[in-house]
Amino acid sequence: MTNQKRRKDIRNIAIIAHVDHGKTTLVDALLRETMAYTFKDGESTIMDSNPIERERGITIFSKNASFRYKDVQINIVDTPGHADFGSEVERILKMVEGVLLLVDAFEGPMPQTKFVLKKSLELHLKPILVVNKIDRPNARPHEVADMTFDMFCELNATDEQLDFPIVYASGKECRATLDMDVENHDMKPLLETILRRVLPPVADPDQPFQMLITMLDYDNYVGRIATGRIFHGKIKMGDIMALVKRDGSVERGKVTKILKYQGLKRVEAESAEAGEIISIAGIENVKVGETLASNDDPKPLPTIKIDEPTISMNFCHNTSPLSGKDGGRFLTSRHIRERLEHEVMMNVGIKVEETEEGERFKVSGRGELHLSILIETMRREGHELEVSRPHVILKEIEGETLEPVEELTVEIDPAYQGVVMESLGNRQAEMKHMQSTNIGTVRMEFLITTRALFGFRSEFLMMTRGNGLMYQTFFEYQKFKGELPCRAKGVMVSQTGGNAVAHALWGLQDRGEIFIKPGDALYEGMIVGVNNKGRDLVVNAAREKKQTNMRASGSDEAIQLIAPREMTLEFALEFIEDDELVEITPKNIRLRKQALTENERKKIRVARPTTLNYGHNKK
Repeated sequence: MTNQKRRKDIRNIAIIAHVDHGKTTLVDALLRETMAYTFKDGESTIMDSNPIERERGITIFSKNASFRYKDVQINIVDTPGHADFGSEVERILKMVEGVLLLVDAFEGPMPQTKFVLKKSLELHLKPILVVNKIDRPNARPHEVADMTFDMFCELNATDEQLDFPIVYASGKECRATLDMDVENHDMKPLLETILRRVLPPVADPDQPFQMLITMLDYDNYVGRIATGRIFHGKIKMGDIMALVKRDGSVERGKVTKILKYQGLKRVEAESAEAGEIISIAGIENVKVGETLASNDDPKPLPTIKIDEPTISMNFCHNTSPLSGKDGGRFLTSRHIRERLEHEVMMNVGIKVEETEEGERFKVSGRGELHLSILIETMRREGHELEVSRPHVILKEIEGETLEPVEELTVEIDPAYQGVVMESLGNRQAEMKHMQSTNIGTVRMEFLITTRALFGFRSEFLMMTRGNGLMYQTFFEYQKFKGELPCRAKGVMVSQTGGNAVAHALWGLQDRGEIFIKPGDALYEGMIVGVNNKGRDLVVNAAREKKQTNMRASGSDEAIQLIAPREMTLEFALEFIEDDELVEITPKNIRLRKQALTENERKKIRVARPTTLNYGHNKK
């Protein structure tokens, strides 16, 4: 509309890309260029402040930064690149008028690139294409730009959206250019493009106040902190505000703190106006997608659609005999309940339900990574818990059962093509596209059910000797594909408690891969390794060598143990079957049977044959 007022001194922009295409490094370069943050020697990816983000090298939580360039305040939001955190990207796009679409100058557009671009085009945002990592060997920036243009056409972009500017950049070297033939040594071309091509936010300070809540934080002193963009109006400390809930009901609260962004820090302010991205404290029971409005005229803004969870697993406090012996501080079901309730308050992608067993909680999320990040965070906070195998959430619509399907992309050496295709064929994957890349690898795209992917990542890494790349993105719900083959191998289950003995493990390692090392604590029902024969085997890993006073040349062989597998949370969740659990403590990750004694397991097998356990959503 021609009469819309705009804040010309502000630009709100999100940075979106496939995982590991350099979003956070590019934000570092912009902060350096505008001197909004003073970097220490060796400091990098400053916005990935969470320890788990730094370890994994990916962005998990959206974060805001702000800097000034030519008297214009640029608010930039770093978004996660992994598909499991797609709902974060969708919410962030509601706050901004433009997006920086990052594409790796070597890899080109990847599945998540397509996902995030589709979301931004649907919201009529005009992207700025940033071909990043032009300093990489074998970089092909012009070819990547053409591939991205083809992707825009594939997503039915408008003529206006197809007229996107292209900036070639290296976040690592803090340089950007509009022409690859023109060498430049700063980020000014990108900053100038942002000022020129990103529209100032529509903002009328004279209209009644409206702010859409897109992110939540929590502080022990001030309580819930709601972050969002002010669409209209003004706000100041002490104002009484109306919170318009999703169901239309209205609650009221007093603003006790207003926080604005300067660089990476939040600083207190007395007031704020339309167009700004701010954080507010003092409004209780606020949730993502709700509207904070004027007390006199509480009108809601369009709510944000939150993606439904696709997988679930059961959480419970640790019930193993080793509970409390690994330094855990939170050991009871009450602690687990309180922590999950807090997570639901802050993380809109997580859903928690009570189960019939009382002390177990059904936790649903967008994918394995989404839930494993929650588990890892709880483990580091001192919680001891046990979790079940992940299960997909099925839907029943008009009498037909539907299940989630993923778009899977693998990039491998041609030597491994046959074995990977055979494995995916056994999992009922459907090939969509295959092409050879410039570096001699083969890139293949498949449609495959989410449950068929459980356990595939570790198998894929073994098949490709750790050299394969694998990405997955939620595609849609499709008709249920029927039962799939389960784990082909059995497990070795400890017969007794005690400590693992090298002599016993030496005798067991020929049967399959071992998960423990000599001296590790054991208990009855704990899984100590893989049985290649395909059935579960009860073993005694604490058996010591019999002492005699006789010596012979063959009885005193030197014990040579193969290094055990280093247990990771991702492997554990993919490996276990329905009758098994992952035990998680601050110091260890163990696998165990749900029923610890062999007699209990026999009774269960007789009473209830093994069945697949899925969650259901009826519509």
